[in-house]
Amino acid sequence: MLVGVAEHYLAMGEIIIIGSEAIAQGVVTKHELQRWYRPLLPNVHAPRGKELTLRDRTLGAWLWSNREGIITGAAASALHGARWVDGDVPIEMIFNCGRPPRGVVTRNERIADDEVTWVGELPVTTLARTAFDLGRHLPRGRAIARLDALMNANPYSIEDVLLLGKRYEGARGVKQLRARLPLVDGGAASPPETRLRLLYIDAGLPRPTTQIPVYDENGWLVRILDMGWEDFMVASEYDGDQHRTDRPQYVKDVRVMRKLARLGWDVDRVIKEDRDPAVIALARSALIARGWKP
Repeated sequence: MLVGVAEHYLAMGEIIIIGSEAIAQGVVTKHELQRWYRPLLPNVHAPRGKELTLRDRTLGAWLWSNREGIITGAAASALHGARWVDGDVPIEMIFNCGRPPRGVVTRNERIADDEVTWVGELPVTTLARTAFDLGRHLPRGRAIARLDALMNANPYSIEDVLLLGKRYEGARGVKQLRARLPLVDGGAASPPETRLRLLYIDAGLPRPTTQIPVYDENGWLVRILDMGWEDFMVASEYDGDQHRTDRPQYVKDVRVMRKLARLGWDVDRVIKEDRDPAVIALARSALIARGWKP
């Protein structure tokens, strides 16, 4: 139990504190700070023994910036609801600091008032600005996976992101961003699905549709397929670890795949151990067999 923590701090949920500020305001003594807290960032402390969440680390980074930084990047996408953001990702902020501490990335970039919103007590880039930054500062595959995840969780306007590209015409990575935005698909349910879709597109196959519902003769939903080519009744499913470790799910999947085959679907089940050339060759062969002409 923490000793000397002021009621208003508890009410605000500020378990991450600025050390010097907390001492000056009588929230903790120097002794209590050393005993009950541990350093998170310079002059920013977290309770000892607490397992820090991504939000805790994000709050800590913002406090470290003297409450001046604006959260962006992957941490901002997580605050907007995006999944698949690990708890140890660097916290990116729009903030002028040449040498940020480890775990924090700062960028001295222009940002307008209409590109900032608030999530709880944290200033965060809007959906469009978050996408604008994700699409510029990451390698292509990771960028599109992050953009997909954000679109899946909290749809944003591609046009709004392009307008930011016009607003900041000379900004770093705008050209790459424009090439990546047409590939964004919120139907991707995970980063491996994004990677699989890009694999097919880069190989010259038709762009697959995501989240394809398949119904049986009686109108009952059989499956929502990860991605595929409806005109040719060819699909691709990415099988994650749950398909290996969850026996009931595995049995259900086997039965569903049999039913899909009876309905005329050719479904390839891709696993992470599959080699890219083999995955591409299998999809290409299936499409050609169903009438696609490269």
